[in-house]
Amino acid sequence: MEILLAGIAGALAVAVVALVALRDRTTAREPAGERDGLSAALSDLAERQRLLAGQVAEVGAERAALEAERATQTTALERIAGLSASQAKAQLLERLEEELRHEHARAIRRSEEETRHDADRRARSILAAAMQRIAAGHAAETTVSAVPLASDDMKGRIIGREGRNIRALETLTGIDIIIDDTPGLVVLSGFDGMRREIARLTLERLLLDGRVHPARIEEVFYQCRSEIDNRVIEVGEQAAFEAGVGTVHPELVKLLGRLHYRTSYGQNVLAHSIECARLAALIAAELGANQTASRRAALLHDIGKAVSHEVDGPHALVGGEIARRHGEPEAVVHAMEAHHNEVDVQTVEAVIVQIADALSGARPGARGESLEGYVKRMHDLEQIATRHDGVEKVYAMQAGRELRIIVRPEAVDDDQATILSRQIARDLERELEYAGQIKVTVIRESRAIDYAK
Repeated sequence: MEILLAGIAGALAVAVVALVALRDRTTAREPAGERDGLSAALSDLAERQRLLAGQVAEVGAERAALEAERATQTTALERIAGLSASQAKAQLLERLEEELRHEHARAIRRSEEETRHDADRRARSILAAAMQRIAAGHAAETTVSAVPLASDDMKGRIIGREGRNIRALETLTGIDIIIDDTPGLVVLSGFDGMRREIARLTLERLLLDGRVHPARIEEVFYQCRSEIDNRVIEVGEQAAFEAGVGTVHPELVKLLGRLHYRTSYGQNVLAHSIECARLAALIAAELGANQTASRRAALLHDIGKAVSHEVDGPHALVGGEIARRHGEPEAVVHAMEAHHNEVDVQTVEAVIVQIADALSGARPGARGESLEGYVKRMHDLEQIATRHDGVEKVYAMQAGRELRIIVRPEAVDDDQATILSRQIARDLERELEYAGQIKVTVIRESRAIDYAK
């Protein structure tokens, strides 16, 4: 109001000045009657200006009185409430923060539910369309090979005088030859599948030929190694053909062939790579992504395992560098390097390769897992969840695919439980590596808040 009155007063003052100037200019030529009327108007304006000035003064006095009254009321409220204005403000802010936190947690739950519902429906559709077109065997391989013997007398010939034959075999092949009381059988043990295959062929040919001595062992060994090298190229070319990737650099073909003699958790790596290529192509077609890049990256994503004992570094990065050196497109190289999150995922094709890798490895019967690795996984899962505040008990269930967390109700409310489940899921994503998903369930007062990794 004060601003409005001040504006009106200013406008009247300007009008008075203008009228005075006008009077001075017209006094000489105007009749006496008109001059009297103008003087009356000026007097009237001056009176209004005086009245307005008085009203402005009254408004100022009333404003001061209101300020004093408000200060009095504030003092009275502080005395009644036992709080100062700053303390009351702090309480109000704390209450607002609590309400905002509640709204934030509720928004998280709503968003997660909607996103999970839509994503699950779309993912089920895509995976069903891809998996129903893939038929794969459930074969588990080990780290030993068995060579049958026509008779147990052959064991002595394999050992040789003072063990010279068996020492020559083990030195050349790098494989342990186990000759025990098992009738009609010799066991070859070694982690390198390619060496084990060379040793098997060498021993079979020696037994068929009947001549077993160090010179003959060396001759047959080099023959078998040359045949295996040729076989590796044939297997690699066949794998590229089955995966439908077209032309592949000869060095990459050799590495693919070597994967035929490698296993991962009991799963043949080359068969796994071919299966991944088919799955990646089907998923890319459903998503409208680059099928060629997805197929090639999925087929080649594990070639680093063929040289992992020769080159330092994670197999994903080693394989990506080899592919880059032999002319593979950068989109393919990136998807290879990112399939275990060794580098940040930047393309949809990289995500598709991750999905195909997880599907091929996670299907029932595809892989085996040692007891030691299983126990370590369970322990790591429980340790990650236990270190958060408010957690009372943690149970890893369903072979580590579900994590149930019981929290203390006096320390964690429903909103905090929602946020806690999200934090634990993020920690699992950041610190652990394995195929599939882990369902995180936080239980508080018979209520459960889920967050699926």
